[in-house]
Amino acid sequence: MSTLPYLDGAALERLVPVGRAVGLLEEALRAGLDPELTPPRTGVDLPAGQLLLMPAAAGRYAGVKAVSVAPGNPGRGLPRIQGTYLLLDGETLAPLAALDGIALTSLRTPAVSALAVAHLAEPDARRLVVFGSGPQAWGHVLALREVRPVEHVTVVGRDSARAEALAARCRDLGLTAEALTAGEPGTAAAIRAADLVACCTTAREPLFPGKLARDGVTVVAVGSHEPGARELDGDLVARATLVVEARAAALDEAGDVIIPIRHGTITSGHLAGNLAELIAGRVVTDPGPRVFKSTGMAWEDLVVAAAAYEAWM
Repeated sequence: MSTLPYLDGAALERLVPVGRAVGLLEEALRAGLDPELTPPRTGVDLPAGQLLLMPAAAGRYAGVKAVSVAPGNPGRGLPRIQGTYLLLDGETLAPLAALDGIALTSLRTPAVSALAVAHLAEPDARRLVVFGSGPQAWGHVLALREVRPVEHVTVVGRDSARAEALAARCRDLGLTAEALTAGEPGTAAAIRAADLVACCTTAREPLFPGKLARDGVTVVAVGSHEPGARELDGDLVARATLVVEARAAALDEAGDVIIPIRHGTITSGHLAGNLAELIAGRVVTDPGPRVFKSTGMAWEDLVVAAAAYEAWM
């Protein structure tokens, strides 16, 4: 029995740089991929936590990402979230390759955000506020620089040392950067001045008052795919041109959308469009803020995984 090739995080970064990933996702949507037809994420409760399965098929390939969430792992010195991606031939469903599922998520999520920002944000967006200090926060700094002339980054985190470490990495890129602890008075001023805000946290409640976000700012929220968790408040969502990856996924999983609907702040008709419609120029932006809410979808994993495999071949 032959051994499947395995592409780790370093291989993924080399084979599909984030700027290339942004282009691949746009190409897939322009070629007719419909995010609304992506099979839904399946969650299975297990004694140790949860198993999430994300299948998709498009063109010459199919694949599935299996992600485990084990809350007790940090106490054992192990990652809370682990995962593997299995890429299959689209016609025979024969396995072709395995990929590091967490590295794949860390690549495609910022790339999806950057694609939305490329079509939503003001062309001269230079000031970025990032909530969070983990891999997704760093990934968003790298990805958003690919599509907008970001010069200054404000990192807002719960852990001041981690926030400062991320700010230092930004300065190593030649950016000006500062670190703030969540709740510091300077956070409000940073949000008011921001051109871009990236929310990359595990928060279950809004990270900042939506009234602080100025008209014209673009906010991306990627931290949750649970109906009861959100990073943005209803005030911001109600004022914003609201774009999602897919309406079906957002109305099933995105607390940032579901909770304001439940409270009567907005209706489902408030969604301005999905990502494919945005790319096609069918979303009209209002004068207020622009919001892109991402839950993470299986088609995105498939597009990037297939490209990595073809580059490896």
